[in-house]
Amino acid sequence: MNGLSNDEVIKSRQKYGSNSINHKNNNSFIKIFLESLGDPIIKILIIALVVKIIFLFKDSNFFETIGILISILVASLVSTISEYGSEAAFKKLEEESSKIKVKVLREKKIKEVVIDEIVVNDIVFVNTGDKIPADGKIIKGIIEVDESCINGESTTKTKEIRDYLYRGTIVVSGEGYFKVEKVGINTTYGSIAKELQEDVPTSPLRTRLTELAKTISKIGYIGAILVSLSYLFYSIVITNRFDLTLIVNDICNIKLLFTHLLHALTLAVTIVVVSVPEGLPLMITLVLSSNMRRMLKSNVLVRKLVGIETAGNINYLLTDKTGTLTKGELEVNKIVTSNLNDITKYNTITYKPFQKIIYKSIYYNNSSNFDQTGNVIGGNSTDKALLKFIKEDISINSKIIKYIPFDSKNKYSAVTIEDEKITTYIKGNPELLITKCSKCLDEYGQIKYFYNKDNILKKLKQYADLGLRVIALTESSNFHLTQSLENLTFIGLVIIKDELRPESTSSINILKKAGINTIMITGDSLPTAISIAKESGIITNDNDLCMTSTEFNSLTDQEVLKYIKNLKVIARALPKDKSRLVKILQLQNNIVGMTGDGVNDAPALKKANVGFAMGGGTEVAKEASDIVILDNNIKSITEAVLFGRTIFKSIRKFIIFQLSVNICAVTISIIGPLIGIETPITIVQMLWINMIMDTLAGIAFSYEPPLQEYMDEPPLTKKAPIINKYMKSEIIFSGLYQALICLIFLKSSFIQKIIRYSIDNKYLMTAYFALFVFMGVFNAFNARTERINIFANLKKNKVFITIISFILLTQIIIIYKGGNLFRTYGLIPQELLIIIIISISIIPADWIHKIYTKKKLTK
Repeated sequence: MNGLSNDEVIKSRQKYGSNSINHKNNNSFIKIFLESLGDPIIKILIIALVVKIIFLFKDSNFFETIGILISILVASLVSTISEYGSEAAFKKLEEESSKIKVKVLREKKIKEVVIDEIVVNDIVFVNTGDKIPADGKIIKGIIEVDESCINGESTTKTKEIRDYLYRGTIVVSGEGYFKVEKVGINTTYGSIAKELQEDVPTSPLRTRLTELAKTISKIGYIGAILVSLSYLFYSIVITNRFDLTLIVNDICNIKLLFTHLLHALTLAVTIVVVSVPEGLPLMITLVLSSNMRRMLKSNVLVRKLVGIETAGNINYLLTDKTGTLTKGELEVNKIVTSNLNDITKYNTITYKPFQKIIYKSIYYNNSSNFDQTGNVIGGNSTDKALLKFIKEDISINSKIIKYIPFDSKNKYSAVTIEDEKITTYIKGNPELLITKCSKCLDEYGQIKYFYNKDNILKKLKQYADLGLRVIALTESSNFHLTQSLENLTFIGLVIIKDELRPESTSSINILKKAGINTIMITGDSLPTAISIAKESGIITNDNDLCMTSTEFNSLTDQEVLKYIKNLKVIARALPKDKSRLVKILQLQNNIVGMTGDGVNDAPALKKANVGFAMGGGTEVAKEASDIVILDNNIKSITEAVLFGRTIFKSIRKFIIFQLSVNICAVTISIIGPLIGIETPITIVQMLWINMIMDTLAGIAFSYEPPLQEYMDEPPLTKKAPIINKYMKSEIIFSGLYQALICLIFLKSSFIQKIIRYSIDNKYLMTAYFALFVFMGVFNAFNARTERINIFANLKKNKVFITIISFILLTQIIIIYKGGNLFRTYGLIPQELLIIIIISISIIPADWIHKIYTKKKLTK
């Protein structure tokens, strides 16, 4: 028991390694940045950028090329900064855990060192409340250990000499010394951390964006071909007034034909670039990062940005019981007296002598204590719960003669105290103690014959069947601690349980409405699990299935799939059960959310589509997760789901808005040359339009509010496309309507009469630029809601209102002050009013379209 010398510590560390668990550093700034460039839409932008540089190097359209480059860099950098910042916040949590001090015997003295400095063969001293810092065997003392983080079981274990201790487990009572046998990555805790290097499943958002990228590419290619053909038809056929001789001459003129073909190729590449929603990657990054900050206020720390959106798509949630559905600590639910009455609160005991007896039997026969501030410290979870039930009463000052702590062999603890008389209070296993009782105390403190013993035993069975923890309180005036238990007096049954969180039932109901199946996986007994599942609303009818780990493992994967829709509880669960169930559910393309806090949960958290680690859990579980629930509460998980759905809705709204503009631009590019319109928008104007449609609109849609109505919708399947039927209809209608209005505006003789005439059409082009921008801005109101009322919940997105106001004000300034740079020369009030009326017509037109579409989709 001398401990290691300093030299022995160094040699041990060199031979066996340190006690730090160095997680593989996959999250450097550069690595996260490079991963962000793998986004499907950004890949298309990179290709478009390369093509522009190669084919259009001499082209004057320099600003668009720079615009694409900026879009790529800004989107990737914002994404990288957000995720890297989140990782930095997470690393702070890890750093705190590495600063834990440990009492170790070295050179014949007890020293405090940080946990990472422990080495093999160190002798470590642990007592109540300490976390075991490494794996090893007890060499002195007896302690009670909570191993739930390793095995998932809620019951504590008594550890004696030669028993094995595991890193991460917690001492709940007692003290002792253990010799370290394994450190760091070689511990059970560390080996599970090592497993977490597996590839994680692709997020649904990434899958959908990949499909969207393919769709956009096809649209771009088709548009490019049509624009090229349109230009060639205009240049060779229409320009030559359909004269066959002139057409043939132009085709035979190799130099002229090459010029036409090169320009057609230029237009084709431009259309491919225009069809790509450059603002989408930035918008997605903005919506994820802005919601990440808002979620932190709801006790949800997002470690991986895509984890937010994935949370909104889960259709199965595999949840722990303890600490997530329940409060995570034992509480006295009630005391059942010999008269079968329930005492739910200590201060409701009306007869003071009986209240004093309850107080003495709990306070003195207890391994926990009150500190100076009145908080309960030390002891095991049961003793803590008992002490919290009463309030410290300094007026009762009895002398303790002898105390025997709880022993798993005796199944009771006892204390003999002296005040007016000598009394022994015994508490422990009710099946044992009740059989030894011949008398009982009534609620007036009077000793009577125990006539209600059978009824008390029936009550005991009922509570045991519900999986509740029951402690019997008894006393004896004649009993000595050296004697066997006989002729005890029954005081009461203490019913102890880990109470359900007040929010759990409503949260489970919200998840059900959202189409999410909740399965409880717990290390607790089946009766306890069933009781909480019924109380929380997970079990609601006789068809709901509950099984133990043994029963679950007796089934094949295919048999599990047959029962999966009705499966609600797996009790006495092993760590492998969680990983297996995740795998089985994912085989059917389900999107699985998994909660966990222990080391044993980490592999399943990693394999799940989105892992929810509890804030009070182990560092390994947090490392494996996508999202950390800081308050351990299932209500916060429903908040994460809601935010996830809100994000996806916001992305869809932005896609409607931006692709409508792109469809409009492509349509004008295809039809324009056929009717004598080539380039109605200048390069500088396009740069401003791109800023509106990409950056500013992206920010505006990023702050769409989370609406509770989203939780009334079923989750999307993994294969559901990002663009649904409603969106397709909106994009095509809005895009074509805007294109039609623009083409009519440019060619209509009526418009030319209204807008002031000039030889160079400068007022008409100014009006057209204003029309294009205003119509796009007003369409943003249509895109942000499926309702006819386009102002629904608008006040909840003040950023949207601010940005739209900024765009409109800036556009008006550009109209009057833009000059040659923007090719804008001002409009008289009547002209501006006409432009606004024409632009705003997209709103009633969209009303009619929405009404028609909804009727069509509901048939």
